Amino acid sequence: MALIKGGMLDRRGFLKTTAATAVAATLPMGGAAIAAPKRGGHIRVGKGHGQTTDTLNPGTWENGFTIDMAFAIHGYLVEVGPDGSMVPNLAESWEASADASEWRFKLRQGVTFHSGKTLTVEDCIASINFHRGEGSTSAAGPIVAPIVDMAADGDDTIVFTLDGGNADFPAIQTDYHIPMLKVDGDSVDWASGDGCGAYTLKSIDFGVQASFERNPNHWREDVGFFDSIEMIALIDLNARTTALVSGDVDVIDRLDLKTVGLLARNAGINVKSVSGNAHYTIPMDTRKGPFNDNNVRQALKYGINREELVEKILFGYGSVGNDHPIGQGQLYYNTELEQKTYDPDKAKFFLKEAGLDSLAIDLSSSDAAFGGAVDAAILYQASAKSGGIELNVIREPNDGYWSDVWMKKGMVFSYWAGRPVEDQMFATAYKCGASWNESYWCDEKFDSLMLAARAELDTDKRREMYWEMQAMCANEGGAVIPMFNDYVFAINDKVVTPETMATNFDLDGSRWAERWSLA
Repeated sequence: MALIKGGMLDRRGFLKTTAATAVAATLPMGGAAIAAPKRGGHIRVGKGHGQTTDTLNPGTWENGFTIDMAFAIHGYLVEVGPDGSMVPNLAESWEASADASEWRFKLRQGVTFHSGKTLTVEDCIASINFHRGEGSTSAAGPIVAPIVDMAADGDDTIVFTLDGGNADFPAIQTDYHIPMLKVDGDSVDWASGDGCGAYTLKSIDFGVQASFERNPNHWREDVGFFDSIEMIALIDLNARTTALVSGDVDVIDRLDLKTVGLLARNAGINVKSVSGNAHYTIPMDTRKGPFNDNNVRQALKYGINREELVEKILFGYGSVGNDHPIGQGQLYYNTELEQKTYDPDKAKFFLKEAGLDSLAIDLSSSDAAFGGAVDAAILYQASAKSGGIELNVIREPNDGYWSDVWMKKGMVFSYWAGRPVEDQMFATAYKCGASWNESYWCDEKFDSLMLAARAELDTDKRREMYWEMQAMCANEGGAVIPMFNDYVFAINDKVVTPETMATNFDLDGSRWAERWSLA
């Protein structure tokens, strides 16, 4: 049936069949082969993420600091490979029923937690159940909601029964909120940090730093090359850049794009850029006025100069967005959707449709959202004014931004790393009632299309539905999405990266701890 591609599930092949079985018997790692990485050494990474309100509870993880920590210390059933494909991890293979409503995952044997306990099917079922149920507050709740039953078939197989077909189900198991944890009574032990990843957690002070050591009993020999790691939360752009230049850290993310050229001139420093599905958003709380009026939302979408933001904030390291979260490299990107452009007259038109001559609202921003977010807010303020919109820009504190501002205030700056498949992105941030539906936008037709597209195995029919969903986000949704950003980071010449790096998150899909090494 030609469903195997390099030992991985070929998504396109799956969708072209009526009966699908995806088997991945071996574990392919990395993209392009690199010369045997050296083991040893200590790496120091300065992250433009992290806040004091972070925890070890996987359902709460929401920023790059916790994501990187998660992939360092924990194991997942599936991972996203550098080429965007679904790669076996703790699950060594999987297969689906003809309608993709039942999936069988075969668990890799002999995997142990840092504490020495052997990973079991029961651990995996409990780990996923942690995010399920009406009482769940986990951000992963919406994406595991389609699971109606899980059962063990022997000691090596998990059988998932879904509420309908889902051609992308393996991608759900890559979500960073869903590590495999050990059973602890009626739930799982997340508080200890005990995982089955390539590194053990030695210390953590949320909002400040975390330290890790190589797990000597890890089941894989092709990842985890550092002896030890120190990850430091450095939200301030200048502090992060200075730390790299002075040699206090070896890697920094979220560069100040205004000074990237100057940074690259420093001897021994290399600037890297990777395009992906990451995008910046400006969600509006659609439960409240004036954002509950789509005419107001449309006015705000026409009042922003996207090209100016890409030029002056991203300095060309990105592309304009069209108020939906699907990137140009994704399979079902809508190539025919009319691109919104800056049009003050249209902004005024939609204000009049809302019964308004002008509009004055608060706009919250912070460097915690992304580097240059405050500058972007000022530019938005200037462009919107010509459309009759007065934006009062509020510079919020970096610490606590995600807990106290995001999804709390009416209109804010935000960012998304994107997701490997369309369904996961929509289910996480656009489904009615989803924990991370940052605009609180709810449309029953949209949710119905999402469910139908999830189960549809005909590629053409699926494309039609995903195209319509993107159009709905753009023309009715509650978020301005002005631009897609490249991942731009810098390393010193001690750090060795693979030739091909993942695009689903910054720093090689947030798996730098596993995949990188020192010269």
